[in-house]
Amino acid sequence: MSEKKKPIRVAQVIGKLNAAGVESVMNNYYRNIDHSKIQFDYIIDEDSSCKPPQELKDMGARYFVVPPYQKLPAHLKALRKLYKENNYKIVHSGMNTLAVFSLFAAWTAGVPVRINHNHSTANKGEGKRIILKYALKPFAKLFATDYFACSEFAGRWLFGNKTFDEGKVRVFNNAIELDRFAFDPVKRQEVRSRYDLTDKNFVVGHVGRFMPQKNHDFLIDIFAELLKKKPDAVLMLVGDGELRSEMREKADRLGLSDKVIFVDPTTKVEEYYQAMDVFCFPSIFEGLGLVAVEAQASGLPAVVSDEVPEEADITDVIRHMSLRSSARKWADALLKYKGVQRDRELALESSKFNIKNESKKMEQFYLKAVRRRKK
Repeated sequence: MSEKKKPIRVAQVIGKLNAAGVESVMNNYYRNIDHSKIQFDYIIDEDSSCKPPQELKDMGARYFVVPPYQKLPAHLKALRKLYKENNYKIVHSGMNTLAVFSLFAAWTAGVPVRINHNHSTANKGEGKRIILKYALKPFAKLFATDYFACSEFAGRWLFGNKTFDEGKVRVFNNAIELDRFAFDPVKRQEVRSRYDLTDKNFVVGHVGRFMPQKNHDFLIDIFAELLKKKPDAVLMLVGDGELRSEMREKADRLGLSDKVIFVDPTTKVEEYYQAMDVFCFPSIFEGLGLVAVEAQASGLPAVVSDEVPEEADITDVIRHMSLRSSARKWADALLKYKGVQRDRELALESSKFNIKNESKKMEQFYLKAVRRRKK
C-alpha cells in the first residue's frame, strides 16, 4: 500500500502577529482550504504582540519565529535557513513592498514559487514609512514569480498598470466567513450588557490597529462632534497598536474617558460588530478595507473614507466621505443611520467575499503552481 501523500506546506510570511491585517486574511483562507492538500507554516517576527492561536495549530498550522526586517542580516539568514530546512516549494509573502526581503531569501534558497501578495497601498500620512515603501516599490517584482493583490487598486499600485492590464496580477478578495458575521440579536445584547450599554446608547464602532493609516485621531474628533447631538453615544474601538496609549490620552484630554471603550485585540471580532450601531472607518489609505466588508456582512451601516476602494462595497448602506470634510459633517453622516434595522440575511448575498469560494481558488493555484514548476 502506498504511503499517504503529504500536503504541500506553504510558507506564509506575515510579519507581526497582532490579530489583525494580513494575518487575519490568511487565517480566513487557512480555515477553509483542504488541509489534506495544503498546510500553512506561518513565519512571524520575534517581537509580535500576540501568541499563535491554538485553534489553527490544532488544524495543523505551524509557526516559526524570525528576527524582524529591521535586523536585516539576521532576518535574511533566518529565512533562508528556514526555507532550505523545510524544502518549501511555495513562499507566499504578504508584506507589501517589504516582501522583497523574504522573496530574495526564497530566491537564494531555491524556492520555485515565490508570491508577492499586496494588501495595501501608501499615503503621505504614514510619515517616514512612506519613504521606505516608495524606495522598495521598484523591486516588488524582482524576486517574485507570481503577483497577488487584494483588489485592483492594490494590484495596480504595487505592480503597475501595464502588469495588471496584461493579466499578470491575480486578485484574491480579502474574503470572510459570511455566515459567521451575520447579525445576531442575542449576541448583540450579550456584548452590550458586558459594557453596561442599553438600547438608548448609540454605539459608533471601529476595528483596526492604532496606527497613522487608520486615522484614530480624526475618528475621536468625529465622535466628539457627534456627542454634541447625541449625548448617550459611545465609541467602541477594537484593536491594539503603537498609538493606542496616545488615543487614550486624547480621549481623557477631551473628557471622553467614560464614552470611549477600548477593546483588546480579539479572535472573536464578529461579536463586537453585533454590539455596534454604525461603523466609522476614516482611513487615510486602504488596499481594500476588510473590516468594512466584515461590518457590512454583519448588517452594519458604514461611513468610510473615499480612500477605501469601492470594491469593498457589498451593500447599499455604506457611504464614502472625503477626509477633507469636517468632523461635524462626518458626525452628521453617522447620525443619519440612527435606528437603521439590521438585516440578518445580508451576509449571505455576496459571493464575491465568500471565503468558501475564494479559498478554493487559492488552493487550486497552489496545486497548479507546484505542478507547473516540476515540469
